[in-house]
Amino acid sequence: MKIALAGDTMLGRKVAERLAVVPPVALFSDELVEVAHEADLFVLNLECAVSARGTPWPDPAKPFFFRAPPLAARVLRHLGVSCVTLANNHALDFGEQALLDTFDHLADAGISWAGAGVDEAAARAPAVLEAAGLRVGVVSVTDHPAAYAAGPGRPGVAFAELHRGTPEWLSATIGGLDTDVVLVMPHWGPNMVTHPLPHVRSAAKAFREAGATLVAGHSAHVFHGVDDSVVYDLGDFIDDYATHPQLRNDLGLLFFVTFDDGGRPVRLEAVPLALDYCRTRLAAPHEAHWITERFRRACTAFGTEVTAVGRRLVVEWDGP
Repeated sequence: MKIALAGDTMLGRKVAERLAVVPPVALFSDELVEVAHEADLFVLNLECAVSARGTPWPDPAKPFFFRAPPLAARVLRHLGVSCVTLANNHALDFGEQALLDTFDHLADAGISWAGAGVDEAAARAPAVLEAAGLRVGVVSVTDHPAAYAAGPGRPGVAFAELHRGTPEWLSATIGGLDTDVVLVMPHWGPNMVTHPLPHVRSAAKAFREAGATLVAGHSAHVFHGVDDSVVYDLGDFIDDYATHPQLRNDLGLLFFVTFDDGGRPVRLEAVPLALDYCRTRLAAPHEAHWITERFRRACTAFGTEVTAVGRRLVVEWDGP
């Protein structure tokens, strides 16, 4: 079985404006869509609400609010997305009504989600998917902001103060999944950092000890290195963000993880991407060269060897 993984996918703001004048298929190059369809399952972090309703979250210190139109669900279907994670700092940008609409639009598109719900129990509940004879449990959690946390009878996201350690409920959720694969996708750490902070590395270790088969994080907006069955940050997948001249958040990766028949991750492949303004495509050779060198350096910090095979960057895992 092969699972595709993508990081922060922001379909609001200027991307939403683009969707008003181009068809949903125009946001990703045909080449990229063809590559994405290689996977048996595709899971990404949806960093926006999907709704035509709601008002901005009442926080004068919050600078960015992301909401995509209902049409955005067609973008996800075109990509072949199976499941999205919603535990992040933009799921409630337009309030509870927009979050509830997001659930409806995803359900109508046949897309599962994890990390947000109508109350605390629903937000913390994993999604369970099935493909190629294997069952996959997806756990989604964010370490910011606390104000977006779901509560008893209150819609919101699955929140955990990971800098204080892994809470018991999260370990129990991970360990309690009776699936062949347990995929944990945390939205953790600050933006625009080149490597995982100590508390992120500690959390990854705790997730693995609790029973996670694979950990794939996001939030930094740039990809990080890979350890044994841990992808610390998937980077961005599509957005309208300003580009940092050194960190190059406009260059990214689409990850594929192959599992053996027992659900053990044995191989990671990363496909270089270029994030143009409100559109994503496969990277050109000079862009792929920069991505390759940076990914190799990031992985070396964990003792992980990266091999270039054609247009892909490959890591072989022995598994537990």
